[in-house]
Amino acid sequence: MTHRNAPLTVEGRRRLIERCRTRPIAHVAAEMGISRACASKWVNRYRSHGELGLEDRSSTPHYQPTATPSEVLVLIEQLRRTHKWSASRIAFELALAGTSISRRTVSRHLAELGINRRRFIDPNGEVNRQPRKIQARRPGHMVHVDVKKVGRIPDGGGWRAHGRGSDQAKTVNRRRKPGRGGYVYLHSAIDGYSRLAYTEALPDEKATTAIAFLHRARAWLAAHGIARIERIVTDNGACYRAESFTRALLGARH
Repeated sequence: MTHRNAPLTVEGRRRLIERCRTRPIAHVAAEMGISRACASKWVNRYRSHGELGLEDRSSTPHYQPTATPSEVLVLIEQLRRTHKWSASRIAFELALAGTSISRRTVSRHLAELGINRRRFIDPNGEVNRQPRKIQARRPGHMVHVDVKKVGRIPDGGGWRAHGRGSDQAKTVNRRRKPGRGGYVYLHSAIDGYSRLAYTEALPDEKATTAIAFLHRARAWLAAHGIARIERIVTDNGACYRAESFTRALLGARH
């Protein structure tokens, strides 16, 4: 696809060649609104390669010293199709094998190969791994910790309970400060065996807040007979990936 201001298309280059058969190149170039060097380029390409020389060529340089070697590309495709690994896992495995490559580079090559999505590799899902259930064997074996961001409910209920335009809704709108989001973060800890749950409504989901909540949840569970926590299950939220949160586990497996 040519840009909208392109003076020559493939058909225009053919007309240029036809006119240059009987007229000087400089005259034809001036008539078509292009430079003499541009006209000479297409005439020389036509003389060397025929009709194929009038087609657009790739702008990729012939020599790329920093390009990924072809054997690494083959290995990336093999690891992706065989193990269904992500770009991060493929980069990690290649680093172990002595090939240093960034995750972003692997992602770009997977997209160019057309296998960056799992559904592109196996549209029917026939070779997908079967999900395994996470089952706790005893109290304290697995404690699930998570954060849920929800809208703050005003005292007495908001417009959903009293209707839009009601006196209660107008009172809430007058009390609301400008720029305030009106959200609260529910930090929860659930024992996977007994389903005993502990929840606190906190103002944010920072690592310090999550650590303080974990200590209070541990004390609350201990008061209810779960004195030892063996494993703590979380998602990959930023507060749970912090190094300070890892130190706060007190020997429990994350």
